[in-house]
Amino acid sequence: MIQHPEIVQAFERAWIRRTPHSYARNVEIVVALFHEARVLGAWPPKDLLDGIDTDVRLALALTVHTPA
Repeated sequence: MIQHPEIVQAFERAWIRRTPHSYARNVEIVVALFHEARVLGAWPPKDLLDGIDTDVRLALALTVHTPA
């Protein structure tokens, strides 16, 4: 258990502020996560259309309709 979580949170905020963002590093992370998902058997899904109804419903709900 962390004794002083506010100190840890302050450290994390400072670390994020002073650490530069790198597109290349972010791509490396995504690729590593993709490979891990493949190794674990989580990707590709067995049924590619599984959950498509939820995706369509969410896309329709999030689409901004402007009046003509």
